[in-house]
Amino acid sequence: MAAATIDVRRVDYGEPGDAQALVQLLDGYARDAAGGGQPLAAQVLQGLPAALQQRSQAFSVIAWAQQEGGAVPVGLVNCFEGFSTFACLPLVNVHDVVVAPGWRGQRIAQRMLALVETIARERGACKLTLEVLSGNTSAMALYLREGFAPYALDPAMGQAQFLQKKLLP
Repeated sequence: MAAATIDVRRVDYGEPGDAQALVQLLDGYARDAAGGGQPLAAQVLQGLPAALQQRSQAFSVIAWAQQEGGAVPVGLVNCFEGFSTFACLPLVNVHDVVVAPGWRGQRIAQRMLALVETIARERGACKLTLEVLSGNTSAMALYLREGFAPYALDPAMGQAQFLQKKLLP
Protein backbone atom coordinates (compact mmCIF):
# COMPACT_ATOMS: atom_id res chain seq x y z
CA MET A 1 0.00 0.00 0.00
CA ALA A 2 1.32 3.45 -0.86
CA ALA A 3 2.40 5.73 1.94
CA ALA A 4 -0.53 7.64 3.37
CA THR A 5 -1.08 10.02 6.23
CA ILE A 6 -2.49 8.04 9.16
CA ASP A 7 -4.75 9.72 11.70
CA VAL A 8 -5.43 7.80 14.93
CA ARG A 9 -8.30 8.98 17.06
CA ARG A 10 -10.84 7.85 19.59
CA VAL A 11 -14.06 6.35 18.26
CA ASP A 12 -17.37 8.16 18.70
CA TYR A 13 -19.75 5.16 18.89
CA GLY A 14 -22.73 7.38 18.10
CA GLU A 15 -21.22 8.77 14.89
CA PRO A 16 -22.40 6.67 11.92
CA GLY A 17 -19.07 6.73 10.06
CA ASP A 18 -17.16 5.63 13.16
CA ALA A 19 -19.75 2.95 13.94
CA GLN A 20 -19.60 1.55 10.41
CA ALA A 21 -15.80 1.56 10.40
CA LEU A 22 -15.70 -0.22 13.77
CA VAL A 23 -17.91 -3.12 12.68
CA GLN A 24 -16.26 -3.32 9.24
CA LEU A 25 -12.79 -3.65 10.75
CA LEU A 26 -13.90 -6.02 13.51
CA ASP A 27 -15.75 -8.23 11.03
CA GLY A 28 -12.64 -8.38 8.85
CA TYR A 29 -10.64 -9.46 11.90
CA ALA A 30 -13.25 -12.08 12.86
CA ARG A 31 -13.04 -13.56 9.35
CA ASP A 32 -9.23 -13.82 9.59
CA ALA A 33 -7.66 -16.98 11.01
CA ALA A 34 -6.36 -14.95 13.98
CA GLY A 35 -9.95 -13.90 14.74
CA GLY A 36 -11.50 -17.35 14.42
CA GLY A 37 -12.24 -17.40 10.68
CA GLN A 38 -15.99 -16.66 10.98
CA PRO A 39 -17.93 -13.49 10.15
CA LEU A 40 -19.67 -11.65 12.95
CA ALA A 41 -23.37 -12.36 13.40
CA ALA A 42 -25.80 -9.83 11.93
CA GLN A 43 -27.02 -8.78 15.39
CA VAL A 44 -23.42 -8.05 16.44
CA LEU A 45 -22.81 -5.95 13.33
CA GLN A 46 -26.02 -4.00 13.98
CA GLY A 47 -25.84 -3.65 17.74
CA LEU A 48 -22.18 -3.43 18.71
CA PRO A 49 -21.61 0.35 18.46
CA ALA A 50 -24.70 1.12 20.56
CA ALA A 51 -23.80 -1.58 23.09
CA LEU A 52 -20.29 -0.18 23.44
CA GLN A 53 -21.65 3.35 23.78
CA GLN A 54 -23.73 2.20 26.77
CA ARG A 55 -20.62 0.95 28.59
CA SER A 56 -18.62 3.71 30.22
CA GLN A 57 -15.71 1.31 30.70
CA ALA A 58 -15.39 0.76 26.91
CA PHE A 59 -13.37 2.83 24.48
CA SER A 60 -11.97 2.25 21.02
CA VAL A 61 -9.49 3.93 18.69
CA ILE A 62 -9.44 3.79 14.90
CA ALA A 63 -6.62 4.53 12.49
CA TRP A 64 -7.74 6.34 9.34
CA ALA A 65 -5.62 6.55 6.20
CA GLN A 66 -6.08 9.87 4.43
CA GLN A 67 -6.36 9.15 0.70
CA GLU A 68 -7.42 11.08 -2.36
CA GLY A 69 -11.04 9.89 -2.08
CA GLY A 70 -11.22 10.56 1.66
CA ALA A 71 -10.39 8.77 4.89
CA VAL A 72 -10.33 4.96 4.92
CA PRO A 73 -10.43 2.99 8.21
CA VAL A 74 -7.32 0.77 8.42
CA GLY A 75 -6.96 -0.15 12.11
CA LEU A 76 -8.99 -0.63 15.29
CA VAL A 77 -8.33 -1.28 18.96
CA ASN A 78 -11.20 -2.02 21.38
CA CYS A 79 -10.53 -1.64 25.10
CA PHE A 80 -12.33 -2.20 28.38
CA GLU A 81 -11.53 -0.81 31.79
CA GLY A 82 -11.20 -3.36 34.56
CA PHE A 83 -9.86 -3.13 38.08
CA SER A 84 -6.67 -4.32 39.76
CA THR A 85 -7.43 -5.38 43.33
CA PHE A 86 -3.70 -5.63 44.12
CA ALA A 87 -3.13 -2.00 43.07
CA CYS A 88 -6.64 -0.71 43.95
CA LEU A 89 -6.61 1.07 40.60
CA PRO A 90 -8.24 0.69 37.21
CA LEU A 91 -6.53 -1.28 34.46
CA VAL A 92 -7.27 -1.31 30.73
CA ASN A 93 -7.64 -4.54 28.80
CA VAL A 94 -6.76 -4.27 25.13
CA HIS A 95 -9.42 -6.61 23.77
CA ASP A 96 -9.11 -6.43 19.95
CA VAL A 97 -6.23 -5.16 17.83
CA VAL A 98 -6.98 -5.03 14.11
CA VAL A 99 -4.97 -3.76 11.17
CA ALA A 100 -6.46 -4.28 7.71
CA PRO A 101 -4.37 -6.75 5.66
CA GLY A 102 -3.13 -4.25 3.08
CA TRP A 103 -1.91 -1.92 5.82
CA ARG A 104 0.08 -4.29 8.04
CA GLY A 105 3.77 -3.68 8.62
CA GLN A 106 3.45 0.11 8.74
CA ARG A 107 3.44 0.52 12.55
CA ILE A 108 -0.26 1.40 12.61
CA ALA A 109 -0.89 -0.86 15.62
CA GLN A 110 2.00 0.83 17.42
CA ARG A 111 0.40 4.23 16.88
CA MET A 112 -3.01 3.00 18.04
CA LEU A 113 -1.49 1.43 21.17
CA ALA A 114 0.21 4.74 21.96
CA LEU A 115 -3.18 6.48 22.01
CA VAL A 116 -4.66 3.62 24.07
CA GLU A 117 -1.87 4.13 26.60
CA THR A 118 -2.55 7.87 26.74
CA ILE A 119 -6.26 7.25 27.38
CA ALA A 120 -5.44 4.59 29.99
CA ARG A 121 -3.14 7.01 31.82
CA GLU A 122 -5.88 9.68 31.70
CA ARG A 123 -8.19 7.14 33.38
CA GLY A 124 -5.60 6.52 36.09
CA ALA A 125 -4.96 2.95 34.98
CA CYS A 126 -2.06 1.10 36.56
CA LYS A 127 -1.47 -1.21 33.59
CA LEU A 128 -2.57 -2.42 30.18
CA THR A 129 -3.41 -6.09 29.68
CA LEU A 130 -4.07 -8.17 26.58
CA GLU A 131 -4.14 -11.73 25.33
CA VAL A 132 -2.59 -13.01 22.12
CA LEU A 133 -2.71 -16.36 20.36
CA SER A 134 0.63 -18.16 20.63
CA GLY A 135 0.78 -18.65 16.85
CA ASN A 136 0.40 -14.92 16.14
CA THR A 137 4.13 -14.26 16.18
CA SER A 138 3.96 -10.86 14.47
CA ALA A 139 1.49 -9.58 17.10
CA MET A 140 3.61 -11.03 19.90
CA ALA A 141 6.68 -9.28 18.50
CA LEU A 142 4.73 -5.99 18.41
CA TYR A 143 3.52 -6.35 21.98
CA LEU A 144 6.97 -7.23 23.33
CA ARG A 145 8.47 -4.30 21.41
CA GLU A 146 5.83 -2.02 22.97
CA GLY A 147 6.70 -3.09 26.52
CA PHE A 148 4.18 -5.86 27.19
CA ALA A 149 5.51 -8.99 28.91
CA PRO A 150 4.14 -12.36 30.02
CA TYR A 151 2.34 -12.04 33.35
CA ALA A 152 3.76 -13.68 36.44
CA LEU A 153 3.63 -12.74 40.12
CA ASP A 154 6.28 -15.20 41.29
CA PRO A 155 8.41 -16.92 38.63
CA ALA A 156 8.29 -20.13 40.66
CA MET A 157 4.50 -20.19 40.13
CA GLY A 158 4.82 -19.74 36.35
CA GLN A 159 3.10 -17.47 33.89
CA ALA A 160 -0.59 -16.68 33.91
CA GLN A 161 -2.74 -18.58 31.42
CA PHE A 162 -5.78 -17.12 29.71
CA LEU A 163 -8.81 -19.41 30.03
CA GLN A 164 -12.45 -19.12 29.03
CA LYS A 165 -15.76 -20.78 29.80
CA LYS A 166 -18.42 -20.06 27.19
CA LEU A 167 -21.87 -19.35 28.60
CA LEU A 168 -23.67 -18.93 25.26
CA PRO A 169 -23.43 -21.05 22.11
